[in-house]
Amino acid sequence: MLIKYKKSYEKFAMGLLSFMPTEKDIKKLQQTMKSYENDEDMQLFLWKEDEIIGLIGVNLADKQEFIIQHVSVNPSFRHQGVGKRMVKALKDMYPDTEMSPNKFTASFLEKCDLENTKNAE
Repeated sequence: MLIKYKKSYEKFAMGLLSFMPTEKDIKKLQQTMKSYENDEDMQLFLWKEDEIIGLIGVNLADKQEFIIQHVSVNPSFRHQGVGKRMVKALKDMYPDTEMSPNKFTASFLEKCDLENTKNAE
């Protein structure tokens, strides 16, 4: 189940974000978290089954398109379709909005092979 990020989930979110190659540096990770907390166009969602095991972050600045900024799954739960379920849940949440990857999430979204997905620019 996709749940909207709130401050009480910060440690989970930072842990999951740290698996992203672009978020290895602690200062960069903190800056990213601030963006999700302070910029209303940046939305962070966590994936919860029995526990929080995944995260997906989007930029909603363009109301006709959202850009997937981050996708991360706890390594213990990878290759089980968690990422694909997060992407599908997000697409269901914004059915009339086109979904696009950024250059860091493009290869993952290609693997998901969902309709209404635009290539990274």
